Amino acid sequence: MVDVSAKVPSKRQAEASAFVLLKPAILEALPRNPKGDPLEVARLAGIMAAKKTADLIPMCHPLSLSHIDVAMRLCENGVSITSIVTTTAPTGVEMEALVAVSVAALTVYDMCKALDKGIEIREVVLQSKSGGKSGDYRRKKT
Repeated sequence: MVDVSAKVPSKRQAEASAFVLLKPAILEALPRNPKGDPLEVARLAGIMAAKKTADLIPMCHPLSLSHIDVAMRLCENGVSITSIVTTTAPTGVEMEALVAVSVAALTVYDMCKALDKGIEIREVVLQSKSGGKSGDYRRKKT
């Protein structure tokens, strides 16, 4: 791991997003999923995953997270997932935000795979980050 002991703790925040492409029939079946509400289970999985990022990514620093928000939004062709993660630490939370949306997307897949193995997870990206020596970043709209 990189030595961050000389860095000053500061407020840092990162936002990430992902998209799960679902066929209309899958979207229609979501409320009747025998495993439970896929969106709520995925939201909780994303929150839990953000807290475990350092256990999953070998060189990530374990961080005390101040806030984690994972939101799911149904769209006409799938589920849009966003996460916002905040800390006051000597290093950023980009990986925590990305892990949150990735695991949430994988959970949607797991909850719906019995209906369609062709579900696609797309566009896992960092949308923005703030704080730290490198300053702010905002993804350009494409």
